[in-house]
Amino acid sequence: MRIGLVGKPNVGKSTTFSALTEKPVEIANYPFTTIDPNVGIAWLPLLDSCACSELRLKKEKEGKLDIGNNDERKGSICSPNSGSCIGFTRLVPITLIDVAGLVPGAHEGRGRGNQFLSDLARCDALIQIVDTSGSTDIEGNPIGKGGSTPLEEYHFLLKELDAWITGIISSGWQRGARRVQSEGEKAISLYLLDQLSGIGAKEVHISSGLTALKEKFQHTRVPWEWGAEELMTIASAIRSELFPISIAANKADSASKESWLELEEVVKANGGIVVPTSAEAELALRRASRSGLISHIPGESNFEITKSGEEKLSEPQRKGLLSISKTLNSWEGRGLIGLLSEVVFGILNRKVAYPVQDESHWVDGDGNILPDVILVPEGTTAKGLAYAVHSDLGDGFIRAVDARSSRIIGADYEIKNGDIIRIHAKN
Repeated sequence: MRIGLVGKPNVGKSTTFSALTEKPVEIANYPFTTIDPNVGIAWLPLLDSCACSELRLKKEKEGKLDIGNNDERKGSICSPNSGSCIGFTRLVPITLIDVAGLVPGAHEGRGRGNQFLSDLARCDALIQIVDTSGSTDIEGNPIGKGGSTPLEEYHFLLKELDAWITGIISSGWQRGARRVQSEGEKAISLYLLDQLSGIGAKEVHISSGLTALKEKFQHTRVPWEWGAEELMTIASAIRSELFPISIAANKADSASKESWLELEEVVKANGGIVVPTSAEAELALRRASRSGLISHIPGESNFEITKSGEEKLSEPQRKGLLSISKTLNSWEGRGLIGLLSEVVFGILNRKVAYPVQDESHWVDGDGNILPDVILVPEGTTAKGLAYAVHSDLGDGFIRAVDARSSRIIGADYEIKNGDIIRIHAKN
């Protein structure tokens, strides 16, 4: 899964990226600090307790595990191949793409626009970072105050994305329109799919675009007479389905709540969410945690000072961290991790599945307990899960087993959140 971090220059995208991934990147107070996209992994907590909590209870009841064994993992007994699980909080990897800042006219090549837009291809969703403090103009230049509003930044991004997709559609439009004359209306869908498959478009996205066109233009002209307005309508509808956009209202500690309330209403109407945050503040907590000075769970505003922190933190540093915690605690949404969680589990509606090789003990072939977690789209079938694990499992799929009930399930069974599945396949 790939989530793109987007926005105009100098709004805190790279700081946001670093706060989410703990990956050091160049952060500076000038436009186009990011030239090539930064790619990193954010570790996202599952919404529900890891399935190893159930297995632990079962083992305790059977006398195969000491009750109340309080180890450093706080009860977790799984063996993650990636991420971690402590206190039954399972972390899973999400790929983040921090791309170069976008300026007006990017779809025409201004700034690093062409590179920016191509970096977005194949992203499952976008998080736009906006400057709620108004300290930068629409091109990302620092001006102190009176800069662009969050709503202006949001509409500017939509306009650029729509123009970019329209440009892709337009590049061979007359050729596509001529196909309609000889092959019928189906040729338009095939043309659009061919043009836009490179940015991840599928039939469902093309269908949304053509439906929007029919709704807006009740008596539309024949395809070879469509102009810029018709093509932009198609592009805008495809964009809204292909790249759902949510907002990190950054620099909220330097702005009033009213600065993002108007934006929130518009974004919600378009199916997204807005979460206030301070990327710099969250990055400070992550760095303090990584240094062992505090014990902090990503997505939480509170923390505990560790023994090392008690020894090393000065009084001003303690007060600074406590001030950050108080500020973050005053906002709803759980900050950047909370926003990422809403995007993945809410907007994209991903389901959690645990594939295993032994349905009785919930282990893989080497005896590792629940080693993998896979996030799959809603509607994914048991056979689809097999393909998500490995193409050979999908090709050779025979049947699957629900590990909780030991019930045999078929290829068309739809994965439910938290399912533990054994896949039987040829070879």
